Amino acid sequence: MQSLDDLMTYNSTSHLWNVTTLWFDNDTYHNGTNYTDLAPRNQFVLPWWRQMIWTLLFAGMITVATGGNLIVIWIVLAHRRMRTVTNYFLVNLSIADAMVSTLNVTFNYTYMLNSHWPFGTLYCKISQFIAVLTICASVFTLMAIAIDRYMAIVNPLKPRMGKKATLCVAIIIWIIGAILSLPMLLFYTTYTQNFMNGEVRVVCYSDWPNTDDNGLSYDEYLYNVIFMILTYFLPIGSMTFTYARVGLELWGSQSIGEATARQLENIRSKRRVVKMMIVVVVIFAVCWLPFHMYFIVTSYLPEITNEPYIQEVFLGIYWLAMSNSMYNPIIYCWMNTRFRRGFAQFFFWCPWVRVTSEPSLSRSEAVTSRYSCTGSPDMHTRISRNGTVRIPLHLQSVRGNDRLLAHHRDHGKKWRASQTRGHVS
Repeated sequence: MQSLDDLMTYNSTSHLWNVTTLWFDNDTYHNGTNYTDLAPRNQFVLPWWRQMIWTLLFAGMITVATGGNLIVIWIVLAHRRMRTVTNYFLVNLSIADAMVSTLNVTFNYTYMLNSHWPFGTLYCKISQFIAVLTICASVFTLMAIAIDRYMAIVNPLKPRMGKKATLCVAIIIWIIGAILSLPMLLFYTTYTQNFMNGEVRVVCYSDWPNTDDNGLSYDEYLYNVIFMILTYFLPIGSMTFTYARVGLELWGSQSIGEATARQLENIRSKRRVVKMMIVVVVIFAVCWLPFHMYFIVTSYLPEITNEPYIQEVFLGIYWLAMSNSMYNPIIYCWMNTRFRRGFAQFFFWCPWVRVTSEPSLSRSEAVTSRYSCTGSPDMHTRISRNGTVRIPLHLQSVRGNDRLLAHHRDHGKKWRASQTRGHVS
């Protein structure tokens, strides 16, 4: 027999997704079987006033996250101008955020209120699988966006990804996430606790192999450490380097030399997109840092899980991590004019919302918008480190031909004008 106190203390320090694994008891259980507890009742149900506070917080977060991300998906898919490589990745990110808010957070929130899992063993596995899958999809999509921006700005002459390549990358991201999430399907299960007053409590928990007498599994600990490195520290480090390199290219110095107004606007547009994605990455890092720090601290100091109000502390940390899914649509609307117009079109029925007319899509934008972030035909213009604007040779030759044609047109107009004056005289 293994004490429930050992089980719950261990789970609170090692597994990352189950809200109520923080709470503990001193009774005994047998894995996978029902048992009768000596406790008179379930001691883990929150008081009603705390339930009201957490209900407002979680309900608001779930509503904004689900609704906002579904609107983002609609904006990109319903508007041709929005169908760019970066925006396709944002759709992938929105799908992951909408999934975690509806299919995981909603059920964990219910579990948190009653300390009882009424959704069965199968969905206990599925819920945790979705949680890990969506965080993998989110962070790997952010990495893909960073790499795409790096290639577009630092190496502009190399071919950009098209629609099919973007779709393939998105599929690979979900496959990798599913592989990393597979242990959730294998090792999560439920057990039932019966109280003396007739109440029943079902707990959804992880039952990893090779568990010692203290309820500790080295396999689970190793998995969580690797998972934390792959989905937090490594992505944050790589994206910090990538956007720092992009920042040097875009903000390293003021541009000098010959540059048209369209080229300068293209550069400013790229800066706006990069700034938006930097904000998205920073918000992601801030939201998930306390969650991973809690895991690290409780791994070495498990006794703090017995401190007063640790339940509320953990729930606050959990809410902050899960709330990351609702911030991205707000950032898009705040920092991107086209997304802001799309949100205004969706909420056109609100009396205080004004919908501005969208500029028509030019032929050059129709050709290039699928492959560029801004839809500008001058997508390959870049700023060098010394601040000069570099124009690729093929664009220089085209502009040289344009100047030659313009010279001949002007010369022809002058000749015709002189002939007309001579005829009149």
